[in-house]
Amino acid sequence: MKYQYEDFKYFMQDVNALYIGAYYNYGELMENEMVPFKLKSIIEHYIMKDTQADTTLESQFYYMTGEEFSYRTYMQLKAKVKVCMFVESKSLFGKEKVAYKNKILPLSEFVQMNLAQKKKYGIKVQEIILSKLAVMAFSV
Repeated sequence: MKYQYEDFKYFMQDVNALYIGAYYNYGELMENEMVPFKLKSIIEHYIMKDTQADTTLESQFYYMTGEEFSYRTYMQLKAKVKVCMFVESKSLFGKEKVAYKNKILPLSEFVQMNLAQKKKYGIKVQEIILSKLAVMAFSV
């Protein structure tokens, strides 16, 4: 029996935001019936200008430099990136303790981190969060 890793392949929404699991690739997002047509149109017309359909969100955001057209598009959508990263803290006895912590970063702040910093902190991209108001206001 073949198992497929689906833990970070989801699409959810609430009143304020759209939440997309980072293991989705753009082809899968375009086929998902839960994804709103407006977001699919934005992906097709703007983001896929410099992105292949088999690219995962995790990969695109991890290696994003801020010079891509898709970066400017995601900035217009007020994107945030939920990551899991190493955090060092002191315990009661003065010893350093390393643990994973989830953090939500604005896209601009996340992109400012270079690859060495991302590797140092063991960053794993888990989720992309888009502003629902920004998606609604986006002109296709």
